[in-house]
Amino acid sequence: MQLIFFDIETVPLPFDSFSDSQQEYLLRNAKDDAEIERRKSEMGLSPFTARIVCIGLAKATIIQKDEDFSVEKKVALCTKPTVKKSSELRMFKKGKNKDFKSFIDDEGVSYYLADEKWIVETFWNKLKENSNCTLVSFNGRNFDAPFLMLRSALLGIRPTRNLMEGTRYNYAKHIDLLDELTYYNASSYAATRRFNFDFYSRAFGIPSPKGEGIDGSKVPDYFNEGKIYSIAKYCMRDVIATYELFKVWNKYLNFKNEL
Repeated sequence: MQLIFFDIETVPLPFDSFSDSQQEYLLRNAKDDAEIERRKSEMGLSPFTARIVCIGLAKATIIQKDEDFSVEKKVALCTKPTVKKSSELRMFKKGKNKDFKSFIDDEGVSYYLADEKWIVETFWNKLKENSNCTLVSFNGRNFDAPFLMLRSALLGIRPTRNLMEGTRYNYAKHIDLLDELTYYNASSYAATRRFNFDFYSRAFGIPSPKGEGIDGSKVPDYFNEGKIYSIAKYCMRDVIATYELFKVWNKYLNFKNEL
């Protein structure tokens, strides 16, 4: 069975890129400057007000359900920041293909730098090449999957796979670990209380993706400063932590027949 672990990072689009009526709608009834800033920061959560700046992917194969396994290939697809120069941008080198720049780091991760449309198209092409794979995410059914679908349409791209197929409680070829760990019944208290990724990672003894000083709230500033490699490394830490969390779930809590 082929698995693809994935995660995305997003940042708000420039506020002045929206029309006057759109700006008014986004800030309607905001009571003070603090609420205005909060609403602007929350723009990063919607594909209509944000763009994708990194898609992290890791591929693995399981032959038998109870066997140990490791990732075979790790890829980070990065959107080129608007800033012209930065030390991290210089890490990416031109090749024969003029559509993107790339390099491979010491951990064997392949990094690609291009415009947002190219990285989204490349994501869909990779899913098409691995049409029988099962996706694994953390909160992907609620955020990453619909964001990718809707953002693709806004970029004029037709997805090669419907990531929102199925129902809230039954969807094939996608394992959302947040749904699994809350038994599809997330609560604000009791046994199915919903925690964030950092909390679950630390609870299961997995290195937290936030352990190196960056989290999702800092991604917009990093992007504006041209620190795309730092963002991509953070995204890949999310992907690898998802892989580690999946191994725990698969070993102790997976009672499904397909694995």
